[in-house]
Amino acid sequence: MLHPKHTRTIGKTLKKVLARRGGGSALPGLVVEKLDPAFLQRTLSQLPKGVVVVSGTNGKTTTTKMIVQLLRASGLTVFTNPTGSNFTRGIAASLIDAIDEEGNLQADVAVLELDEAHAVHFVRQVKPRYSLILNVLRDQLDRFGEIDHTAKLLATVVDATSHGIVLNREDPLVRELADHVNKHKELQYFGLSRELTTLFPSDQNMRSQHNLDAIPVPHPHRNDVILETVEGQQATFAWGTKSQPPIELKVDGVYNMFNAAAALTLVRMVCGDEVESSVLLQELTQVRPAFGRGEAVDIDGDPLEIVLVKNPSGFRLALASYAERPAEVMIAINDNYADGRDMSWLWDVEFDSLRSTSTAAGVAMVSGIRGYDMALRLQYDDVTVSQVETSIPEALAKFLRRTKGIRRIYCTYTAMLVIRRELAKNYTVEAIE
Repeated sequence: MLHPKHTRTIGKTLKKVLARRGGGSALPGLVVEKLDPAFLQRTLSQLPKGVVVVSGTNGKTTTTKMIVQLLRASGLTVFTNPTGSNFTRGIAASLIDAIDEEGNLQADVAVLELDEAHAVHFVRQVKPRYSLILNVLRDQLDRFGEIDHTAKLLATVVDATSHGIVLNREDPLVRELADHVNKHKELQYFGLSRELTTLFPSDQNMRSQHNLDAIPVPHPHRNDVILETVEGQQATFAWGTKSQPPIELKVDGVYNMFNAAAALTLVRMVCGDEVESSVLLQELTQVRPAFGRGEAVDIDGDPLEIVLVKNPSGFRLALASYAERPAEVMIAINDNYADGRDMSWLWDVEFDSLRSTSTAAGVAMVSGIRGYDMALRLQYDDVTVSQVETSIPEALAKFLRRTKGIRRIYCTYTAMLVIRRELAKNYTVEAIE
């Protein structure tokens, strides 16, 4: 085993070399893993409050950002993995920069976003103290398979968690993971009021071979967080059955408010009664959208909203959340590996809300590798498409030149990266951490 000082030196040297060449941010982590297999476990085991793993299909990035911000407001020093570094090698690469010369990590807790498959690899090396499971939805079937397989991956994460687990009460497959929580572990839920449950369509119920609704919905525990009401940007949460004062959020969409309930539940589990509810709620009002998750870029005084879409449920929720706010619309669909190759899920989304009306003119631009597939799908829902241009840089330039006022782009992951890179040439775009 390498001495921690040598591990750090090798990793930092590699990062400097690769930075000069313009990439390879995860490669130093891969090299460190090979040379020092115990690096992750040894470094993260130092943390007084352990490791939090956030996983599930939708909402990981925004929820992780919320958790980190709330924990820091509670007085804790937090290590987290930058967006996009959700492989074990990416976490290792991030740790190289965070440790001191003796290999010590100066933090109280680590909050790590991991997709379902990489979370399984991670927990084999590092046992999380807490885990938060957000949802199980159809996403990248060519990589993860059907939702039952995804649920099994997440069950492995729950099994490996040593202290506390937070589950989505409204997702039947996640709720079923409670069977993997023994009496020695703390279990809490985040959920919705009965009035809001219809806003979250269930992929599971559409395709399951057994009656998932038969899995009983638990009554709120004292420390569960329930999203009670949503009105515009205002949300009301309840701790169990006790309502809190309504707050105004900067994040868009009811799905992000539901993510906020998840973050609040997890933070209250980690901190216990050490932090005032008012502190958490006040800090939550300051959280801004994570990149590509409803962020708005100022284009000569007009907002351009960038909305990441990667599965049927996420796209449906995004369309529903913005239905009352007309905008000039562009859709960019890629099918690169990071997006998932199988785009058949687009046929599970209803695009009626994008039809031409007195206040909206359908879709101004469709782009991306699968731009013509997207345009065909829109045609079946009688949505007018003004132009298809598969080159995203060219499509974006035309879209900005020909439209004005509020603009909105729905895009897959790699399309979003291209869009942000192009926008950064002329406008202020928040850097990806």
